[in-house]
Amino acid sequence: MDARTPPSDPTPAAPPAGVATVRAGRLFLGSCVALVATSVAFATVGAIMLALKRDFVLTNEEVGLIGGAALWGFAVSQLAFAPFADTLGMRALLRLAFVGHLIGSVSMILASGFATLFLGALVIAMANGLVEAACNPLVAALYPHDKTVKLNQFHVWFPGGVVIGGLAAFALDVVGVGTWQLKIGLILVPTLAYGILLLTEPFPETEGVSAGVSMSEMFRAALGTPFMWVMLVCMAMTASIELGPNRWVPAVLEAGGMPGILVLVWINGLMALMRYRAGNVVHRLSPTGLLLASALVSGVGLLALSYAGAPLTIFAAATVFAVGVCYFWPTMLGVVSERVPRSGALGLGLMGTVGMATVGLVTSPEMGAIADRYAHGVIPVAETATLLDRAERTLAGSTDPDAEAAAAAAAEVLRAYRAEGALPAPETANALRALIASDADSELVADAAAVLGPADNYGGKVSFRYVAPLCGILVLVFGAMYARDRSRGGYRVERIAVA
Repeated sequence: MDARTPPSDPTPAAPPAGVATVRAGRLFLGSCVALVATSVAFATVGAIMLALKRDFVLTNEEVGLIGGAALWGFAVSQLAFAPFADTLGMRALLRLAFVGHLIGSVSMILASGFATLFLGALVIAMANGLVEAACNPLVAALYPHDKTVKLNQFHVWFPGGVVIGGLAAFALDVVGVGTWQLKIGLILVPTLAYGILLLTEPFPETEGVSAGVSMSEMFRAALGTPFMWVMLVCMAMTASIELGPNRWVPAVLEAGGMPGILVLVWINGLMALMRYRAGNVVHRLSPTGLLLASALVSGVGLLALSYAGAPLTIFAAATVFAVGVCYFWPTMLGVVSERVPRSGALGLGLMGTVGMATVGLVTSPEMGAIADRYAHGVIPVAETATLLDRAERTLAGSTDPDAEAAAAAAAEVLRAYRAEGALPAPETANALRALIASDADSELVADAAAVLGPADNYGGKVSFRYVAPLCGILVLVFGAMYARDRSRGGYRVERIAVA
């Protein structure tokens, strides 16, 4: 091992023998555009869920399955393909990603029902995972002496793509052409661009291949190193802190009357800007020092966001939160690549898999359950019972399917209320949502929104507070890492001895 000495002007690695035409700048640019495609896909699939429910008459369960595929499909893809970056090659994985983005997007645009929508979303998510499985080791191979900085600069374009996709979708709505099919079509623009930039370019070998690291050695390093297991557990927590609240910010703030999509764009815009300037921060604090600082600041920001009510305080809290979480994902990847380099593409893939799978399967659903529980607790009982009684009487006998469904939901809640003396959960909130979605009576819809909105806003904010303690755990873990580095004379990078 040798001490980390930050280069003043980091340069890409020299091309391997026989691959003299590798163009590092073009490959890095193409990787960034490919990451834009993943983030635009991530943002737009989430943004069209309500439209899909209405156009295809989907149940909440079916909508949840489509949205969930955007997370666990990414994780499955990373886990399945990351180990093959060495054997199949990174360009082959990106070719598969390109085909997946095309097929998935077109399948959703031409979908005839739930099955094709679900499969299209799943294929897009797997293409997203393939991009990370290929591009993370590609960046590490191109810039072996400054991996953490370059991975931060590469990951500028996940939040950057969320900003681009969010503003583009907002603009389509403003000009009156914001159909969900056109929003999905936005994915095709960066997809075609990265296809042109990358798919015929010569690629370098991965670090593992260049150093003669076998597949079995890569698995031993990834699964047999205690430090790797610590980082995997920490990745589950850092991803939960970053992506869990980010998935809920628009819905929670919009329930409280704030333009949630613009707050999300603000958060991701700040994250992109700060990741671009990561070099100075990483060299000043060291990677473990940066992780420690991020855990502290993100905890403060998340707690502040959970209590903020006025627009100014919400944007201020969102700013602190963005500063805290912006370096988590790429710096975690950089530390693993520098401290456990023999884990190679598999190690990076496992990190991404654990992070995304934890958010998709645990954090995001659990935050939703917490929000439902606390929202129900602040729904006014008498006022809501009276409102649902009015809805049942007003909408009974309606020939409109949505109005009929709203009346039936109201009647079910009222039966339980009259029998037990309490409003049932979560049926009460669902009945209010059905009434709002019916658009059957403007006064009823407005009254239902006035009851449900503040409750959903409160419940969502409480769910943020449940995530915040993870920051305290990470402060202890990263603090121990940072103190150990200091005692050894500074952050050190593990090098692979070339065979």
